This record gives sequence, structure tokens and C-alpha cells, in this order.
Amino acid sequence: MPELPEVETSRRGIAPHILGKTFKAVEVREPRLRWPVSAEICAVLPGQTLRSVERRGKYLLLGAETGTLILHLGMSGNLRITAPDQLPGKHDHVDFVFADDTVLRFNDQRKFGAVLWTSADPLQHPLLAELGPEPLSAEFDAAYLQRRAGQRSACIKSLIMDSHIVVGVGNIYASESLFLAGVLPTRAAGSLQTAEFERLAAAIKTVLGKAIEQGGTTLRDFTNAEGKPGYFKQALAVYGRGGEPCRTCAEPVRHLKIGQRASYYCGRCQC
Repeated sequence: MPELPEVETSRRGIAPHILGKTFKAVEVREPRLRWPVSAEICAVLPGQTLRSVERRGKYLLLGAETGTLILHLGMSGNLRITAPDQLPGKHDHVDFVFADDTVLRFNDQRKFGAVLWTSADPLQHPLLAELGPEPLSAEFDAAYLQRRAGQRSACIKSLIMDSHIVVGVGNIYASESLFLAGVLPTRAAGSLQTAEFERLAAAIKTVLGKAIEQGGTTLRDFTNAEGKPGYFKQALAVYGRGGEPCRTCAEPVRHLKIGQRASYYCGRCQC
């Protein structure tokens, strides 16, 4: 599933090609995504200028003159810049065509993504209003994380994957951040000490920052706006490496499920 680094990679990839351009047409070939594609976009977008390309958590916000497109890549979606004469494939569900014939194409094989429209403040949309802070922002730090952990008995991995606590720390990046911080994923969130929260908050920023630099992580489906995979997979320390030697101590990486999600850790480095 595309997480924060993959969505940020998509944002950076498409923005230079479409920002400031005028919509000419919108073609919706398949409206039945996770939520129905907003029918009004075909009527309201043509003639409007795209003023901003932003991200909030795992949502892309394309700001036009009278409203905002809210895009979500779901489990397997991607956005690509294509030539106007490139024929759409089976899973190319929506095309945004600009006045210079640049095409932004939304592809979603599993149809769990979203293409929504709002004329109100997008940050107050029900999907975004209750989201926690951005992990790379100054608002997210050790003190904030420790305060939200409180005396919670829930495991720390579940806490940092809760989008109401902090956005974008998906399963891969939670495992990698906990490894870098030297914290067991099964530890009760409220049991961590101040120094551990400091290491974990810093690790989350480091891991996500490096993942963005390398274009995200491609395990199966994700590609960027140019159709290229993300390369952070090559740098993964523990995720997906169950039974393989830890890159730090050579102890076999362990594997278990936490909240029905695969979790990986080193029993020696994380204690």
C-alpha cells in the first residue's frame, strides 16, 4: 500500500508537470472506486487553473480555483504523466487533461483509491479533519509522542501507526523506525522512557526522510509518476527479512503479527 513516502514521491513527480496549468477536460472511465468518483468534476474543472499540489498524510490535494481534488492511491494506485496519444490501459480509470495536452492519469488495479471533490476547506473534510500531525513537521517530536502515549498499554507499533496520533507511519516504516530506535514493537506504549521516545521520534523522521529521497518502497505495485519503482526496499533493515541475519548483529530477524499486520524486529538490537 502506498504510504507517506510513496505519496510524497508522487506529489513531487507530478507537480512540475501540472502546476499552474489549466484543466481542459476530465475523463472518468470507471467511477466505482472505494468511493464513487465525484461526478461534478467533469463539469466544474475544465477552465480552472491548478493552483497547488499538496499532500496531507496519504492524501494528495490538488487545489483549483473553486475547490480541491482529494486523491488517495488506495492499495495499488499510482498517478502518471502520459502523452495525450497514449491509449489508456485496463486499470486507467481517470484522466485529467490540461490545456497543453499534458495528461495526469489515475491508475488503480484494485479500485481502493479515491478521486473526490470539495469546494470547502479540504483539511476539514471528514477524511482529513481528525488526522494527527505530519511526522516530518516540528509539531511531531518526542514530547508530543510521549504525551500521546500516556499510560497506554497498547503496543508502541500500533500507536505510531495510528493516523490520529501521527500520519503516514505505515507498516514498513513503523518496523524500520522501531529497529533504528532500538525499541521492541511489542512494548507497551506507556512503558517507554523519555530517551526512548526521543530516539523513536528521531528515527521516524530519519526513516521517512530517507525513503522519500529514494523514491519510496516498491514491494509489488508502486511506481512513481514516470512509471519507475521506489528503491528504499534495498535499504530495509528488518521489514520482509524474517529469518535473515540482522544487518547489525547477525541475529536472525524475527517475524510476528501485530494487529493482523506483519511485523519484523531483531530480538538483540531491540530490547
